[in-house]
Amino acid sequence: MRLPSNTAISYNPLATITDPAPASPSSVKAGLDLKNRTYFVTGGARGLGLSLITAILEAGGSAVALDLLPEPLTEEWAAAQTLAKENGGSLSFNTLDVTSEPAVELLLPRLAQEAAEAGRPVHGLVNCAGINQKLPAIDYPVELYRKIVDINFVGSFIMAKHTAKILVAEGTPGSIVLIGSMSGIIANRGLENTAYNTSKAAVLQLARSLCQEWGQYGIRINTISPGYIITAMTQELLDVEPELYETWMRGAMLNRLGAPDDFKTAAVFLLGDGSRFMTGSDLRIDGGHCAGA
Repeated sequence: MRLPSNTAISYNPLATITDPAPASPSSVKAGLDLKNRTYFVTGGARGLGLSLITAILEAGGSAVALDLLPEPLTEEWAAAQTLAKENGGSLSFNTLDVTSEPAVELLLPRLAQEAAEAGRPVHGLVNCAGINQKLPAIDYPVELYRKIVDINFVGSFIMAKHTAKILVAEGTPGSIVLIGSMSGIIANRGLENTAYNTSKAAVLQLARSLCQEWGQYGIRINTISPGYIITAMTQELLDVEPELYETWMRGAMLNRLGAPDDFKTAAVFLLGDGSRFMTGSDLRIDGGHCAGA
């Protein structure tokens, strides 16, 4: 049964689930198997989002990349397309502004229908879309502050909401992974990122709040909180302020900063049946940075 796009999901705290979780995986390998499952991935045209798409494809799953960019990065995207074919999955790209609820509400059901017709129904979301701007709080323009919170936090809510509506309509237990940050837990040394830090703290609480509402539908919501990752965005900052590298390395207990590939297995674990009894949790993957903060 399909629900109309404007159908509200009512929460009944006394509701019981007749089949609250997938059957126990027969092996560790089965617990990480995403075959015949499709996942929305925002921020999927590059960086962490594209790395997590490759993780889904390596696990046999399919992905729909969503990004504000008009098209994905050509070389990396071609490699991901090849990977999808080799592993029996599929990969597609759509331009989407995660802060526009009308756009999300229009696009996601169509993509879900296409996935279902291909025999790979939507099973969840990885929300990586986010931005940052380093500025002292006393000089931070309010409009820029609102923009960062809107993309990082409100966009996470909009995507989670409309993914959940699809899962509920189809009666599919699913997994939603929101990308938080260690910056939602601590204040980073050397960085004046009040807007970003606040938005990521809100994402962590969003996941905890949603999981107690949607658990009755078999929908799990967890977060991954990365530490410092070397991506194109952070490299741009280091090019301007190279001294930050030494500051960050002082908290690097494994003597290096993170790379997007460091989060691939964690994402597959949270999406797969191996984490079927895990919701409202945060996986902080920061190379030990917070342990010494």
